[in-house]
Amino acid sequence: MEKIRKGDEVVVIAGKDKGKRGIVLRYVKVGYVVVEGVNRVKKHTKPNPVKGVVGGLLEKDMPIHVSNIAIYNPLTKKADRVGFKWIDDGKKKVRIFKSGGEVLGA
Repeated sequence: MEKIRKGDEVVVIAGKDKGKRGIVLRYVKVGYVVVEGVNRVKKHTKPNPVKGVVGGLLEKDMPIHVSNIAIYNPLTKKADRVGFKWIDDGKKKVRIFKSGGEVLGA
């Protein structure tokens, strides 16, 4: 079970975009995620009329390592760590915020 999943709101805690918040769009490979509006670069593209691609500068979100992001806690309005807890007598495993113990996504 991953600590950070697709759809989670996260805060960048290190790097050039430190302090920015965004939604996790997808996992690229193990340990790397793409976050909306974070680590944005400009990519030069050539026009390709066969594929219908217009040339020019495109802005693209690049992957960021999961060690540089932390989950956003809406109650404390700060970055937080994630832990796990078994509920219903060990039948279901859920993610919790380490600071207060609240269940994520509940």
